[in-house]
Amino acid sequence: MKILIAIDSSPSSEVVLEEVAARPWPNASVIVINVLDLFAFPSGIGGVGPVTDAEARAAEVLVKDAAKRLTREGLEVATTVTEGYPPTSIIAYAQEWGADFIVVGSHGHSGISRFLLGSVAQSVVRGAHCSVEIVRHRNVEDRTGMRILLATDGSEHSAAAARSVASRPWPEGTEVKVVCSVKVIVPAADPWFAAGDARPLLEEHSRQAREYLEAGEKMMREAGLMASSAVLTDGAKASIVDEARDWGADLVVLGSHGRHGLNRILMGSVSEAVAMHAPCSVDVIRGEVPIPQE
Repeated sequence: MKILIAIDSSPSSEVVLEEVAARPWPNASVIVINVLDLFAFPSGIGGVGPVTDAEARAAEVLVKDAAKRLTREGLEVATTVTEGYPPTSIIAYAQEWGADFIVVGSHGHSGISRFLLGSVAQSVVRGAHCSVEIVRHRNVEDRTGMRILLATDGSEHSAAAARSVASRPWPEGTEVKVVCSVKVIVPAADPWFAAGDARPLLEEHSRQAREYLEAGEKMMREAGLMASSAVLTDGAKASIVDEARDWGADLVVLGSHGRHGLNRILMGSVSEAVAMHAPCSVDVIRGEVPIPQE
């Protein structure tokens, strides 16, 4: 598995390194990247050169220190420092290297350019060709394993997310809760007609949800993970975030439908919304994540 870890000097990146170090990654190839944000430097004034030179030296120290920490955990780690707009540069480097996963913190340094252009994490989730994990803090001392909330809707994208969880190594004692959201809205002028018409549709969706949950739970158990399941009865975005908070999840995993353009604007992206608002780390899975070899 090829993992690109994007960091800066913010506390959020410290959380990223702690989380990566706390998990098993057999035979993973890791690159730690830092992007010198050219938007952070004012243009049209003199004396910028020495500032950028100092930033470049600091960036080299940052990524090398991170690599030393992860190497002590048995990982094969390389480093790189590049210049540009961070999300664009991270996405481009990941694609060129053929990364399977991009790991990034939920917040980095802020400023006018970040406010205007959007967060790095959101842009990476939206534009990356590969799977992305947005890391948020968890107390690894609270319990031995992890609590993983796996969201499914029966699609191939959800199946890829389930296979990703089942194929990866996790800390001993990890448990997975498979969830599916069921909500039917039937617009009609007559509310009595709508209520009568919606019931069989809701029952059919609930039946399908139970089938999806049984399949997901079976896959997790076959992978040697403790598993349970639940039907959520609200819209997918809100219910997944609420369930993650109520259950105390450490990680939410869900597939990306890869919508782009007007369709995404009109319908919204469940994976992107959950990634931005969940109280814990989130994996947005695109395609197949390679099975780690022991």
